[in-house]
Amino acid sequence: METTGRLGERGVAAAAQGLPADARRSVDGYLMAGFPWYGLDEAFTGPRWLMQVGAAADGIVEYGSTGHGEEPSLRVETDMDQQRFTVVVTVASRPGRDSADGTGKLEATSVSSAAWLAGSGLLSCTWPTRMERALRQDWLDQQTAIAWELADDLEGESWSQLSLPVDGVPTDFHYRESEYGWVLAGTAGEDVHIGAYGRGMSAYGLGFAVVKDITRYDS
Repeated sequence: METTGRLGERGVAAAAQGLPADARRSVDGYLMAGFPWYGLDEAFTGPRWLMQVGAAADGIVEYGSTGHGEEPSLRVETDMDQQRFTVVVTVASRPGRDSADGTGKLEATSVSSAAWLAGSGLLSCTWPTRMERALRQDWLDQQTAIAWELADDLEGESWSQLSLPVDGVPTDFHYRESEYGWVLAGTAGEDVHIGAYGRGMSAYGLGFAVVKDITRYDS
């Protein structure tokens, strides 16, 4: 019997197929979640926008992202250094369970799940400007594998500790920086894990809070 790992390379791809594309990219998918969404707290006054949710094969929403600042662009002429955004990833805290189609097992979600989604998210909006378009997929595959390994080793030397407020309570996060931006991951209470990534906006001084009205975010 095949075992499907936690929301990783195969799990994320499979989860994203659980809802129609229009629901995944609109507020409807977010409203179907049985857990609270997180975003930057009220200290952030800039633009807020929806990204996408991922759901299991049975339609249960497992994770999703909210954007803050300027929406990143992959246009070659766009200078990455001028992009300013923070994306907050919310991952439902799930125990180990059978897959919806009964063919395998899904491992429990964890902080590593949030770290993986954040790391892969940062890569998805990154374009190495000195690289030919034809080579980008090879680069992306390589960097994705590295992001997966890093997410699986949160106690390793690649990560440092950063304390940030979650609903006003100081919370410890695993944090790392790269030439493409930063990534962090931690846990918010018993219901969800939080991941985040960004570029042009410092992670230091950010705060996270439950989104009281997800419809405030423009899709």
